Amino acid sequence: MKKKGISGSTLKIIAMITMLIDHIGAAVCMRMMLAEGFGDLNGAAEETIKAWVTVHADLYSTYYMFRMIGRIAFPIFCFLLVEGFKHTKDAKKYAIRLFAFALISEIPFDLAFQSKVLEISYQNVFFTLFIGFVTMMAYKWVEEKGISNVVTRILCQILVVMAGMALAQFLRADYGALGVFAIVGLYIFRDNRLYQIMVIGLVFIQNMTAWLSIPLILIYNNKRGLNLKWPFYIFYPAHLLFAVCYFMGISGYSAL
Repeated sequence: MKKKGISGSTLKIIAMITMLIDHIGAAVCMRMMLAEGFGDLNGAAEETIKAWVTVHADLYSTYYMFRMIGRIAFPIFCFLLVEGFKHTKDAKKYAIRLFAFALISEIPFDLAFQSKVLEISYQNVFFTLFIGFVTMMAYKWVEEKGISNVVTRILCQILVVMAGMALAQFLRADYGALGVFAIVGLYIFRDNRLYQIMVIGLVFIQNMTAWLSIPLILIYNNKRGLNLKWPFYIFYPAHLLFAVCYFMGISGYSAL
């Protein structure tokens, strides 16, 4: 009998679509807004800002709506990363793959969002996923090390999580320390879906549209579904490059 609910591949497709919508807002709509003088509003009088928003209401509303929809993606990616870690046969290869695509995606990411070939002030989300994954590996190692003293084991686990969060924050990876904390929190409660939902609710309390990921995760049927491993990895840098090409070759705006 087919189990009801949605598979991991369906969740991944939803996350990819909402991420695409988010990046259309962040890369495309924002660049259009900047071309219309949005960047000149820093420090401007309130009346000037209101006047600009009134004139460009459709563009601004589209940008804001797309960014809010995009908040759905990251909690789903965190959840699926934990599921992948639980079921992978080779965690090291998984981690290497995440790191490789973090490096591959950095130039497209910087071109799309910073208009520079390489900008180290902010890193793409694959770095966050990689750091979160390695933190889970370290956390699991402490769990399985067999440290008899409960206090010592808990302290080691806390140190592992803090180190992962600190690294993400230091590298200024997308979502930073909060992203790694979400990943580890979902891993800690990997066998309790209700607690996982509570983690998402608390971690993303300031991004309430991220809560729309909760009903989707609740109906996850624990099935992998289609194998979308490589399509997802390729999609991330590819859609960023498409945004860059759009501005360089179609819209008339310069990406550099």
